[in-house]
Amino acid sequence: MSFRILLITITAVLFLSSSAQLQTASKKKTEKKSPNIIIIFCDDMGYGDISQFGATMYTTPNLDKLATQGMTFRQFYAAEAVCSASRAGLLTGCYPNRIGIFNALMPWSKNGLSSEEKTIAEIVKEKNYATAAFGKWHVGCQKQFLPLQHGFDEYVGLPYSNDMWPVDFDGNPITDTSNWKSKYPPLPLIQGNETLKTINTLEDQATLTTLYTEKAVDFIIRNKNKPFFLYLPHSMPHVPIAASAKFRGKSKQGLYGDVIMEIDWSVGEIMKTLKKYNLEQNTLVIFTSDNGPWLNFGNHAGNTGGLREGKGASWEGGQKEPCIMRWPGVIPAGTVCNKIASTIDLLPTLAAITNGKLPDHKIDGVNILSLMKNEPGADPRRIFYYYYGVNKLEAVRKDQWKLVLPHTGRSYEGFAPGNDGHPGKTDENRKTELALFDLRRDPGERYDVKDYYPEIVQDLQQLAEEAREDLGDALTNRKGKYSRKAGYAE
Repeated sequence: MSFRILLITITAVLFLSSSAQLQTASKKKTEKKSPNIIIIFCDDMGYGDISQFGATMYTTPNLDKLATQGMTFRQFYAAEAVCSASRAGLLTGCYPNRIGIFNALMPWSKNGLSSEEKTIAEIVKEKNYATAAFGKWHVGCQKQFLPLQHGFDEYVGLPYSNDMWPVDFDGNPITDTSNWKSKYPPLPLIQGNETLKTINTLEDQATLTTLYTEKAVDFIIRNKNKPFFLYLPHSMPHVPIAASAKFRGKSKQGLYGDVIMEIDWSVGEIMKTLKKYNLEQNTLVIFTSDNGPWLNFGNHAGNTGGLREGKGASWEGGQKEPCIMRWPGVIPAGTVCNKIASTIDLLPTLAAITNGKLPDHKIDGVNILSLMKNEPGADPRRIFYYYYGVNKLEAVRKDQWKLVLPHTGRSYEGFAPGNDGHPGKTDENRKTELALFDLRRDPGERYDVKDYYPEIVQDLQQLAEEAREDLGDALTNRKGKYSRKAGYAE
């Protein structure tokens, strides 16, 4: 071979190699990495408990910034107005009564989230996500129901609510065995599947928000080079509330404000970590809460923003929650969504975002990515059902109309609230008759307009009947066709 031919051959090989490298680099540059996902889930936070939703006498600058950089949802609903049911709904994309999770599970409960259900963590884990949960779990405290058995690689937190301990409202251990709270076992802090230590005092409670935050930050750093799903269900501001020394006394509103300011700080620490490791642009952050405030705890409870009733009730104050989502390049900054959405919609939405496989069984959530993108005309969820207790269908909403069905339930109205950690009275058997509310004009549910709109009442009653056929209804003694059983530990 002549020198000239050899030179031409080498030049051609180098050119083709260089071209291939450029194409590979270009492809890598344009390939969209799977987004990281963070869900921050508060406990008993009211609709009006952060600045963007009307809070006063303290500030939430990190949540305010999250809102200006993302989308604020004004019609966002928890799956149900109580701890365990609400969390089960978020994790599985189902109304909790479909999967047999009712009310708040006790430390001695033998039931929990069935292994047959598929959680958000299990869906994204199939797509090679690292997964972790740090905080309150409360969908079963037996080992088979804990996070590591439901798709999470890591877990540190309380297995149930922080008031389920043998300590009185004043923070002192209970020695009187006639006191109902004395029946609770010591409150465990779980790591993985084992008890790390027990939470014995209010000072111990004051460490929880910071502990969960530190665990979350460490998890993000360790998994910065691969997609991750972080579930951060704070124990606060569920009573007994407690803030660390760095926030105690900072709020003009008192201890409750201190607690919310520390949660806001926690959000800030997470966002700073994302920024430090160049993860901000490719991380979806979702902030919301499990149900409304426990109003009879007075100055240790949150603010519904003028909505009716609170935790434990199917009125708006019990289930409508503040929600903020941030995902640069997908969610337009500084936008507001006034369409209906719910925590049960997160699973199918995140499955779509990650190209994950949905469960084979029926779920109730819908994909709300079109809302997150602020697409014109998007309205994937026009109907929402309000359940409470052991499968009681108490209300149904379609668009701005809400039909409250006859039932008895919790009411805080007419009673003076408690103070400084002690509860006031409630009426657990307040009777409610059939009523129709126009939530566009009357978000506080004060004016029954059923006599003006009989055709709307009829339409919503038909939707209620369809729900009873599907899921059953204890109020009308109906058994549903498509409900499933919870798990049970022998």
